[in-house]
Amino acid sequence: MKVLILAGGLGSRLSEETELKPKPMVEIGGKPILWHIMKIYSYYGFNDFMILLGYKGYVIKEYFANYYLHQSDVTFNMKANEVEILNNSSEPWKVTLIDTGLHTMTGGRIKRVEKYINNETFMLTYGDGVANIDIRNLLEFHESHNKLITMTSVQPEGRFGSLVLNGSNEVVRFQEKVKGDGQWINAGFFVCEPGIIDYLNDDSTIFERDPLERLALEKQLVTFKHRDFWKPMDTLRDKKTLEDLIASGKAPWMMWDKVTATVTY
Repeated sequence: MKVLILAGGLGSRLSEETELKPKPMVEIGGKPILWHIMKIYSYYGFNDFMILLGYKGYVIKEYFANYYLHQSDVTFNMKANEVEILNNSSEPWKVTLIDTGLHTMTGGRIKRVEKYINNETFMLTYGDGVANIDIRNLLEFHESHNKLITMTSVQPEGRFGSLVLNGSNEVVRFQEKVKGDGQWINAGFFVCEPGIIDYLNDDSTIFERDPLERLALEKQLVTFKHRDFWKPMDTLRDKKTLEDLIASGKAPWMMWDKVTATVTY
């Protein structure tokens, strides 16, 4: 099953990082966040990726063109013009990179790769967020309801901690950040039937608006509630949070790493 990753946005809120590279190539723990997302899927056995490029897509192309070299120890014999690979730690991935336009919206990017989907069920996510979601459970849930699309949803944390007061307005204790106001939001990590292509018009189509709204009205959109870790990388603060989790050995999404996988949220 193909995994489509939307990787064409400008990432304007990370302008310090994205001036020279697309947002999915911003690194956390020394690897692009795109790599982390692909590792999540690969952990569950999904290794056929289609990356939908836009802004500075050539950076992503060059990364994968040289991936084998980047992941291996090598000896360059300049005199003999030879390269010796000393070891190899490459991934079992098939990666298709498609230019979908600089200013194309999310729905338009999906529409542009219709011919590559081959009228088959596919997965879809964004190139800027990680979660310790069980992809197999997500797929099984999707297959159980026979609708056109499953959208993972989460309850985001509140932005601030809060105070617990008594009747006299005395502070009893401080409360850590809690889940927001009980609302569920789109966390990406979709499973889609090819029929959703009929809801996409052209490059101006924003997937999260008219297509998803129409699918909801027609009762073809079901959500898979993920109650554990999820974190988008929208700002430098988010980037630092993710890097701190990796540095502390407490990155819940890194299931392939047995050390970090011991911590749950």
